Amino acid sequence: MKNKKEKRIQFFIGVNPLVARKNKLLLGKRKNVFGDNTWGLPGGHLEFNETIEKCAERELFEETNIRCKTFIISNIISQFREDDKYYLQIGVEAKNIKGSPIIMEPHKCHELKWFDFDKLPKNIFRYHKKQIQVFLKNKKLK
Repeated sequence: MKNKKEKRIQFFIGVNPLVARKNKLLLGKRKNVFGDNTWGLPGGHLEFNETIEKCAERELFEETNIRCKTFIISNIISQFREDDKYYLQIGVEAKNIKGSPIIMEPHKCHELKWFDFDKLPKNIFRYHKKQIQVFLKNKKLK
């Protein structure tokens, strides 16, 4: 029997494409959003009736103009943020990307830049750090 006062946690689901090319990772400098002026992965919230892959495809194109239809789940991280939001962040590796990055949402992104795996910026968006670390660790194991 459930306690009527039991509080259920509502998770938001974020999908973040990890776009790599020639041992470099694509990051965007966040603007006017949570984590302003930090470097983060492209991505956003999973919408109702949307698959993880379709969300990754949509978000990647909306933010960077890069097309991709093939994604492999790299990691799933649970996060409890200081703003009392609970997230499941799904990192997906983008395979066979087409196009070059272009800032498609200038109101949300200062800059898009490729970073060497070994020379990532210090100010990475704190809620993407773990996803990037797991992704890079898995890359080194291959």
